[in-house]
Amino acid sequence: MTHASLLNDNVIALRALEPTDLDVLFKWENDTDLWTVTDTVAPYSRQVLWQYLENYTADIYQSHELRLMAVLKDTGEAVGIVDLMNYSPLNNRAEFGLLIAAEHRGKGYGERALALACNYARNHIGLRQIYAYVASDNTTCLHLLHEGGFSTIGTLHQWRRRGTHYHDVVMLQCILS
Repeated sequence: MTHASLLNDNVIALRALEPTDLDVLFKWENDTDLWTVTDTVAPYSRQVLWQYLENYTADIYQSHELRLMAVLKDTGEAVGIVDLMNYSPLNNRAEFGLLIAAEHRGKGYGERALALACNYARNHIGLRQIYAYVASDNTTCLHLLHEGGFSTIGTLHQWRRRGTHYHDVVMLQCILS
């Protein structure tokens, strides 16, 4: 398997974050509709995001996280972002996160990004498993993960607050054997 096939298919590619990603990160990180998914409680300034980009190493072994931009292979347009976070070297696992921008949903990019991320996590990083926490009413994401090889392993009741209400979160796991 070539290095390129680990990070791209014929439609999308996963690549390192670049300084030119500042505007799209600013847009996505400050989209209040996404805050209930990310547990964000306050907006990010361009300065804070710029410092993040300047200091980001993409070394999962050091920082215990890896963020990869999902881009269209032909144009380089950013369509989403993949996160591997809370990496545990002892247990060879990481938490998985995926955002596909609203204007790019329903085009199969999520499935492609998930497949590339799982392949990369298994064959390059050497992860044994990845897991995710998904709101129980996020049926699109749950379907995507189930189709991508994740299994539901439990429900955290009233786990995430949205406004004045608490909502269940489904825990999912994928063994990368």
